[in-house]
Amino acid sequence: MNTFQLLCFLTVAETLNFARAAEQLHVTQPAVTQQIHSLERSLNVKLFKRTTRSVKLTEEGRIFIHDAKQIVALTQRAMKRFENPNDEQLQFLSIGCHSYIYLFLLPPVLKRLIERHPALHPRLHVVPFAHLYRFLEEDDVDLIIGFKESSAKKINANYREIAKIPLVCVMPLGHPLSGKKTVTIEDMRKEKIILLDPAKAQDDIVRLQGKLMDGRPFSDFYFCETAEAVFSLVQAGIGIAITPKLVSPDMALTYVPVSGNNDLSFGIYYKSVQSNVLIKDFMTLMKECTVF
Repeated sequence: MNTFQLLCFLTVAETLNFARAAEQLHVTQPAVTQQIHSLERSLNVKLFKRTTRSVKLTEEGRIFIHDAKQIVALTQRAMKRFENPNDEQLQFLSIGCHSYIYLFLLPPVLKRLIERHPALHPRLHVVPFAHLYRFLEEDDVDLIIGFKESSAKKINANYREIAKIPLVCVMPLGHPLSGKKTVTIEDMRKEKIILLDPAKAQDDIVRLQGKLMDGRPFSDFYFCETAEAVFSLVQAGIGIAITPKLVSPDMALTYVPVSGNNDLSFGIYYKSVQSNVLIKDFMTLMKECTVF
């Protein structure tokens, strides 16, 4: 496996077109095809599903994109480091999460962190949910921001709580439930419901979604793979949803607390803070600067 093979893979993954990838890389199409085949042999997996009409990433290909980007970026940084000796002073902090929504929390934190560490170069990674903690274990990220996992899920990392986050029912402005101080399960059972994939939702949300589904027709529910998709369907007026009151896109929505539920723990997973001032300061600033 070499850097050019990875560049070929990433360019084809972006364009989903071998001819266009070859044009961008200034090589022939057979050369790109040969590099992809060689990379697939090295990895012993198929990265693309290719027909006469289309090119699609396989599941293995989607998983490999993050690793390929990391390897190429690391190679490029290593080469640039010797172009400018002063770059040795750069400080990197890699932050992982599984939802783009969490990134909205970071601007005030990173602003203060860079004031303390002017040489800081943050790296933000949105990692597929199933692989998030593997990246922490393998040092691909320095820390992960997110909700505390249940004790049943074994995570080889430490956890520090930043805040307690209430569960809310999110709905469009002017919705009949928007004037209530709290909503109950019975209130929500009368509405169409937008559901987040249970594999990607917190246990309390999964439990509540199960109660809302009990005894109701399948047509009352809309299933989403991401939190971003949930907010989009809610804003479209298709239904309401249960979500932590964390940060949401800039949308015209109303958030009403769900009665009778415990708040969720939101915080940071990390391996160690020993001798790592950046991680220590990041944790402190997350608590000081983040508005929930």
